Amino acid sequence: MKKILLVGLGLIGGSIALAIRKKHEVQIIGYDLNDAEGALALQLGIIDSYTKSLHTAAESADYIFLATPISAICEILQELSTFQLQKHVVISDTGSTKQEILQAADPLLEKGICFIGGHPMAGSHKTGVAAARAHLFENAFYIFTPTEQITDFQLSDLQNLLSGTAAHFQIMPADEHDRLTGMISHFPHVIAAGIVRQTERFSQSHPFTQRLAAGGFKDITRIASSSPEIWLDVIRSNRANVISLLEEWSEEMLSIKRLIEKNDAAGIYAYFDEARIFRDRLPQKGSGAIPSFYDLFVDIVDRPGAIAHVTGLIESLNISITNIRIIEEREDIFGILRISFQNEADREIVQDVLTKARYESQIPS
Repeated sequence: MKKILLVGLGLIGGSIALAIRKKHEVQIIGYDLNDAEGALALQLGIIDSYTKSLHTAAESADYIFLATPISAICEILQELSTFQLQKHVVISDTGSTKQEILQAADPLLEKGICFIGGHPMAGSHKTGVAAARAHLFENAFYIFTPTEQITDFQLSDLQNLLSGTAAHFQIMPADEHDRLTGMISHFPHVIAAGIVRQTERFSQSHPFTQRLAAGGFKDITRIASSSPEIWLDVIRSNRANVISLLEEWSEEMLSIKRLIEKNDAAGIYAYFDEARIFRDRLPQKGSGAIPSFYDLFVDIVDRPGAIAHVTGLIESLNISITNIRIIEEREDIFGILRISFQNEADREIVQDVLTKARYESQIPS
């Protein structure tokens, strides 16, 4: 039976373990600096055993997955290079940048040890191993950045092991990966945080701001609620690309500023219309670099028991609601009730049942 060492027992690591178990009989050993997470992973059956010795577990493993923050991945790779690993061992990671990690893996690659950079592009608003789900990566892109030393057999072997993720595997150079994720993931997080910070300053002299900043505002700034520890790690690792994108963003904002200053109606219209056209061409289904939220807007009348009736219908389906809130500010928003689900399938089932119960609902575009 193949032995897998899983370093990092959080949402991503735990979900990889569950996905592997769907297709393969393996022994999974967990390692984490947080013993409580290790104990929970063991209790939930995500891992078969828990170790406090990275050295011992690594030297007996057939596969090693590093599902920790980027800085920790780099440190662990350096540490692994000093161990007597199995010659056939395959090592991979889940970091959202790849060039820095591949650089840290150089000592292993020079020894002929197989390291294949990996990035499963999925996540959740929940954290920790308790939130791990076998279907977390379903229909998401899973990027691999193998170097020239990696054989087709080694890459196929790793992809076969991860076939239970039901993800779309994609291969690309590490530098291209970092440019792409910088644009569609890292840079948007910086912009979202910037919008929130500017709004916070504005709210100090306009107290009603926080109450009105609902609906669409919360949607476009949702990712600003992400972990600052994680994003410090990511931005520092991909800082050259992020700096370049911020410089381009400054030029972009200057261009729309000039149009507004000139009161150029045709130019302003074209600016928004071109953005609308590009966004509407984006895939409606599938996961991207930023975790998806499967929301459903439901229109209900304002009367006692209305929300309880809707949630009762959902409860009868044995479907979990991850979040529910009443929307007070309704501009450009359909419905007063916003319900979030764990996956697209649950949302579709609920929408069908609510439609039959004569509720109007809408999936946000």
